[in-house]
Amino acid sequence: MRLRYKAATKEGKLTQGLLDAKDIEEAALYLRSKGFLPIQIVRIDNKLSTQLPFLNSVKTQDLVLFTRQLSSMLSSGLTVMKSLEILKDQIQNPAMAEIVTTIINDVSEGKTLSQAISKHPKVFSNIYVSIIKAGESSGLLDKVLLRLADNLEKQAKLKSTIKSALMYPIIVIILMAVVMLVMMVFVIPQLTVLYENLGVALPLPTQILISVSDFVTLFWPVILIIIAALIYLYRKWAKTLGGRLIIDDLVLKMPVFGKLIKQTILAEFSRTFGLLVGTGTLVVEALNETAETTGNVHFYNAIVGVGQQVEKGVTVGAAMAQSTLFPSLLVQLVKIGEQTGKMDETLQKASEYFEREVDQLVKTLTTAMEPFIMIVLGIGVAFLIISVITPIYSLISSIQ
Repeated sequence: MRLRYKAATKEGKLTQGLLDAKDIEEAALYLRSKGFLPIQIVRIDNKLSTQLPFLNSVKTQDLVLFTRQLSSMLSSGLTVMKSLEILKDQIQNPAMAEIVTTIINDVSEGKTLSQAISKHPKVFSNIYVSIIKAGESSGLLDKVLLRLADNLEKQAKLKSTIKSALMYPIIVIILMAVVMLVMMVFVIPQLTVLYENLGVALPLPTQILISVSDFVTLFWPVILIIIAALIYLYRKWAKTLGGRLIIDDLVLKMPVFGKLIKQTILAEFSRTFGLLVGTGTLVVEALNETAETTGNVHFYNAIVGVGQQVEKGVTVGAAMAQSTLFPSLLVQLVKIGEQTGKMDETLQKASEYFEREVDQLVKTLTTAMEPFIMIVLGIGVAFLIISVITPIYSLISSIQ
């Protein structure tokens, strides 16, 4: 049972956090054994937090700030426990503060930092945990945390760049759909009655518009049911292996967007793989963990396949060269890294190259989308105007 508690220390200072216990009585006994005076203990696994997880969420910015501050404190000579205690009081996000409190409790019981954070997979990914574990083993936890914070910031920046590029066309498409729906349901039926009363001869565009409006007005419940059913079936099919293979293949083959997604995956792969190798993680293990971050089943299979080849004695560069998903530039940089023993540095350079490619593609996409959207909007508006105005113009001409 997950519980939230408020307690007072021996000095009279209030503290709060999360803990796991069988019941409230066991939680109270645990707090007293740690020298705390329990004030309030309540369950938090309620329906509201389950249905609305965003009310208790940790953002990437919170994680980056936590990682960077922890690195700074460790590099200044503070212990992990003391650093966490100081951080808990500085964190603004209540959800993150509660997680740090549970980490403090676990560390105080003798668990390592990597073991403590592994209990929160929704916040700390498997790669994050692996990197922390490698930092603990090497005794360079502060430096590893610094590199990890830089990696998280670059990852967040890359995602933000792509979202900003897609936001404009998505908003325009949604607004177009809303306007068309309002026209079909409310405006066109009124105009249809007017045209019928006046006995105006309707041109073909107006007849098409009225037919579509009548269909939407009469069968909108059926349309909504069909759309909901199609979305449900699509989502169910997309979760199957066959569905994912087809969808991910089509995504990579899309004009412009496919190349953008591929370059993004390559940038993430290069940066994450280089970070894991640089912290001392075994190459095969690093490949398998990096494969989980791609979000594309074809890249996942390719990276896992590289790991299997490496286990048989093949070099990483030679194994990557067997797949068409990895560009020759990345393959050559990996081979150079293997020969010089600086694979993490060459992979870092590769990630920077792919990030620049993503930035350039986003700029090109944004520049190209604006006139395209304006043309589509112009055609749509022109069709509506012609369909609505032409009968009225014909009526006025006949009166004159």
